[in-house]
Amino acid sequence: MVTETGRPAAAEVTVIIVSYNTVQLTLKAIATLYANTRETTFDCVVFDNASHDHSAALIRAAFPQVQVIASDQNIGFAAANNRVAAGCETPYLLLLNPDTETHPGAVDALVRFAKSRPSAGIWGGRTVFADGSLNRASCWATPSLRGLFFRAVGIAALFRETQFVNPEAYAGWQRDSVREVDIVVGCFLLIGRPLWRQLGGFQRKYYMYGEDADLCLRARQMGYRPCITPDAQIIHHVGASTVRDEEKAILVMKARASIIRDHWPEWKVGAGIFLMWLWAALRYLGSRPIAKSRRASADRWRAVWRRRAEWLQGYA
Repeated sequence: MVTETGRPAAAEVTVIIVSYNTVQLTLKAIATLYANTRETTFDCVVFDNASHDHSAALIRAAFPQVQVIASDQNIGFAAANNRVAAGCETPYLLLLNPDTETHPGAVDALVRFAKSRPSAGIWGGRTVFADGSLNRASCWATPSLRGLFFRAVGIAALFRETQFVNPEAYAGWQRDSVREVDIVVGCFLLIGRPLWRQLGGFQRKYYMYGEDADLCLRARQMGYRPCITPDAQIIHHVGASTVRDEEKAILVMKARASIIRDHWPEWKVGAGIFLMWLWAALRYLGSRPIAKSRRASADRWRAVWRRRAEWLQGYA
């Protein structure tokens, strides 16, 4: 966008994309970002976490206007975002996953929403899968003992759209209305730069997964109320940069244990960690008889169970 003087307008938003071996998806994410953002002035920074697919060079060649930082080691999602954000001066930061595609006007709608609801502090949109069906993982409620119990014993899988059974997923809500939420997921998360700095960004101990939940819950403790708007919609392909299903499952479990330890009252933590243990134990035992027919699931839960001492402690 150009001002009346002919000079480029100062950017309102810095879009931060952290990539890892997702070059084709990242190129698509950047292409849709530029094609479908029509009102908002923004800078785009890609931090590449030591990819082996020539991501940095290919992104630079395709989008010379994008600042690309090529790391010589994988420092994780939280640390990469922190490093980029430390050098930003725009009023807003937008965290955008490399496996996303923005719909027309999505970023514009999200920024307008933020300006109309400053008390939220953190804002998110609606995510869908490539076929247009709802991807409910744009936001979550804080994990609870009730929700963990129903998930551990398998009842949650039978009543996916029942809020009492699935409170963490905001079951039954199609993300089709403005709503205050506990956690905005970091695949499409807008935050004011002053609040980001006040919070100190992501806690670096959250190497991958859980860092967005921790950020939002810390903001809520300060009185902010993160919100979702259905007017800002993106496609999220989900998990494209995680190499092994087993490793992702272990990181997710470790992140959940960390959220319990960091954000639950001390008297509830022991029960929460036990329910995490029970969840893994029952899934491991239940997957053994069907190992041949569902090998991937069996392998995943066997790996999770064998490494339970690691993830039950959470991130140190």
